[in-house]
Amino acid sequence: MLSAHPIQKIVVFRALQLGDLLCSIPAFRALRTTYPDAQITLVGLPWADSLVTRFPDYFDAFIAFPGYPGLPEQEIFPEKITAFLQEIQQQKFDLALQMQGNGSIVNPLVELFGAFYTAGFYREEDYRPSPLFLKYPEGIPEIQRHLLLMNHLGIPAVGTELEFPLNSYDYDAFDQLNLQIIPQKYVCIHPGSRSVERQWPTAYFAALADYCQEQGFDVVITGTEDEAHLAEEVMQKMQHEAYNLTGKTTLGAVAVLIKHSFALISNCTGVSHIAAAYGTPSVVISLHGEPERWSPLDQMKHRTIDWSTTPNFNLVMERLVEVVA
Repeated sequence: MLSAHPIQKIVVFRALQLGDLLCSIPAFRALRTTYPDAQITLVGLPWADSLVTRFPDYFDAFIAFPGYPGLPEQEIFPEKITAFLQEIQQQKFDLALQMQGNGSIVNPLVELFGAFYTAGFYREEDYRPSPLFLKYPEGIPEIQRHLLLMNHLGIPAVGTELEFPLNSYDYDAFDQLNLQIIPQKYVCIHPGSRSVERQWPTAYFAALADYCQEQGFDVVITGTEDEAHLAEEVMQKMQHEAYNLTGKTTLGAVAVLIKHSFALISNCTGVSHIAAAYGTPSVVISLHGEPERWSPLDQMKHRTIDWSTTPNFNLVMERLVEVVA
């Protein structure tokens, strides 16, 4: 399907958050395996520059996305959009991949990248730039969705496993925390999420934390500085003590914590995909009504509860008991 023109330079548009990017890693792995010598550039939100550094096997370069009307992930900088498009057009990419979403907003934008081939997702009622676009598959895991796009382009999958590589800086950042915890003898609890609507009540997290303590585990609460108030609420409602690392860690240090923890309890957010990458058992509370999209593929090791349809705390506790037992 992509044989009429050599593929030497590829640009991928996926300007989203951590969990979104991690769920597309299997597709990036397939892309790199098929095109081992191509230069692959990621266009993403400014934070994702660090992700390119973390995955040097899959990405060669990064371009920060300046925002676009209709996309809610970041503030729009209209004065930068023209310069952004000029920069991409000057690179004369052979293949541009729209992996942002269903294409209802961004397909015309990605076509303006000026690549020889442009591919991605589309909806029947919206604009489809070329036959290389795949009708957006609904109701399936995000991992599988992007692998379907690769398959549509003749790029075979190389497994469905997630990844989150660690480096010496991550372990140094973890060591600097000077925690008195033993691997596999603690549970991580992450009560935050970028969207307030996806945050499970802190009283429930506190109850699960107390249960873990009573089973002999230490409890480590993680989160960003903006989520510090959530961690404080959890600790105030707990009957036992916990390590509160909210706002005190790098992403890499949190990943080290999750990798060596017995289990993770969290909202449906980026850290749940880090746990999936390491095979760390997890209990994930989904409040956005799309568990079939974001749940880890291994549903025995990772228990996702769809709180939007089954708001049952006893069910969550049952799943935690299954994980901790």
